[in-house]
Amino acid sequence: METHHAIEALSALAQTTRLETFRLLVRHEPEGLPAGELARLVGVPQNTMSAHLAILARASLVEGERHSRSIVYRAKLDSLRDLTLYLVRDCCGGIPEMCAPLISALTPGCTSPPAGRSL
Repeated sequence: METHHAIEALSALAQTTRLETFRLLVRHEPEGLPAGELARLVGVPQNTMSAHLAILARASLVEGERHSRSIVYRAKLDSLRDLTLYLVRDCCGGIPEMCAPLISALTPGCTSPPAGRSL
C-alpha cells in the first residue's frame, strides 16, 4: 500500500458515522448489509449514509453490489488487511518477539467464526 492510499483510508475512517458503518460491515461479512439497513442501524438519513458510503468506497474500504432495488455493501477486507499491514510493517524495529503482543491482540476476533458462519 502506498502512503497516499493509507492516508485516504485513514481519513475516510476519521469520522464517527463512517467508522461505525465500516465496523458494522466488517461484523456482517461476508453477506454485507443493504444501504437502507446501514442507515437505520447507524441512525442517519439514507441520503447521508449514501454520502458516507461514497467516501468509504473512494477509499477502497467498501464495495456495493446491486441486488434488485437495493445496494448491498460489504467491507473490503483485503483493503483492511493492507492498511493494517502498512501501519505495522516496521513494528518494533523488526524484532518479532516485541510485536507478539500486538499480533496476539489482533487474532482473538478472528480465531473462530460466529454461530452460523464459517470461515
